[in-house]
Amino acid sequence: MLQDATYRQWTKSFNETSYYEGDWSEGSKMLFLGTDAEGKVDGGMVSRIAKNMPLEYVSIQHVGMIMKGVEETWADDMRAYENYSFVEKDGGTQVNIELTNIQDEWAQMMSDMWPKALEALKTLAEA
Repeated sequence: MLQDATYRQWTKSFNETSYYEGDWSEGSKMLFLGTDAEGKVDGGMVSRIAKNMPLEYVSIQHVGMIMKGVEETWADDMRAYENYSFVEKDGGTQVNIELTNIQDEWAQMMSDMWPKALEALKTLAEA
């Protein structure tokens, strides 16, 4: 799920060219990016890995956006969290996702994209 090659596959529903720069270490800066037709960074999220407990829990704090290659950091009260917990269930792993403090203008888009992304993740896991 968090390896570069598989991340690019299951996150295509968010952005066809989705990838990240950074590492998953707690406290690390992470950039979640997409490119334009010429392969240049077109936009993305500036984030920080708030917590990483391998195979148990990952918390990503989104602290800003990248627009046309420029990083913009949000005020503290606008920062959102994307939390993943992994639970063993029926011989497999259930992935639970919690999104907090999502801005209203992003909420509908996220609720439309998440089911597609999770279906792609499930397909990858079962392959």
